[in-house]
Amino acid sequence: MCLREVALGGSLVVAAAESRRGRRLDLEKVFGEVEEFSVTHLAVAPPVVKKCELSSLEVVMSGGAPVASTVFERIKAKFSNISLIQGYGLTKISAAVTRPLGGFESDVKGSNGRLVSNCQARIVDPLTGDSLPPLRPGELWIRGPTVMKDTFHLWYVGDKEATAAMVDSVGWLRTGDICFFDENGLLFYVERLKDLIKYNGYQVAPAELEDLLLSHPAIVDAAVIPYPDEDAGQIPAAFVVKEPGSTINESLIMDFVAQKVAPYKKIRRVFFTDTIPKNAAEKVLRKELVKLATRVASKL
Repeated sequence: MCLREVALGGSLVVAAAESRRGRRLDLEKVFGEVEEFSVTHLAVAPPVVKKCELSSLEVVMSGGAPVASTVFERIKAKFSNISLIQGYGLTKISAAVTRPLGGFESDVKGSNGRLVSNCQARIVDPLTGDSLPPLRPGELWIRGPTVMKDTFHLWYVGDKEATAAMVDSVGWLRTGDICFFDENGLLFYVERLKDLIKYNGYQVAPAELEDLLLSHPAIVDAAVIPYPDEDAGQIPAAFVVKEPGSTINESLIMDFVAQKVAPYKKIRRVFFTDTIPKNAAEKVLRKELVKLATRVASKL
């Protein structure tokens, strides 16, 4: 990203963060520098996207986690001149896997764009290993020269079994992400394979339910987790941050979601909280929420 701007003769503004672990970027300082230097391109995590209100911006690039459709719609409605670009990549790929190529691709809600050069992809049924057609979600497999090689044991040092579980004998990297391609070759991220909720034999993607919850005007933030259940195995449970002063309750939230999804996807428990725990990349820490939900339930 930086090399591209240098090659094109552009200027780079580097925002310095405190080096102490756990400290995050000062957003007010970043936006002040964007305004001061008339920055046109900004790369940020999804929570920062909804705070972008600077007139100089032409392109906002987001990564690390999906941008909720409600945030995407607000940005496009408020700033029609801004191209909101979502890409997809992994550290083990050494670079991006997909990105929009401009034009209509930047306006396709939920899309992560199309494959970059020198990269192959398959959508695979995680149970059978069969390749799936367009619009069928499955695990994304990647192959190409940018995939890290095991020549110098760069995968898992001294652990050949873990390496074999990550990349097969012909170079296909198993990403662990559930995705699908549409008929135009655009990639759509669904959920981490390990985060899918297994409800009575059905698989439920937390991200889909979180997107619905965030569309409610009384909900500031939300996260959905697999909650243990003796009969169903797991049930979808939601942690919700309410708007200050809101009187919304558990039953109203469950009814709101139930009206918009198939019966097996319904939210069946709601926990209210002040904040949703997330890592530095703004990804929800679901394991922490599962532990918290279990502790809360045990006290009831």
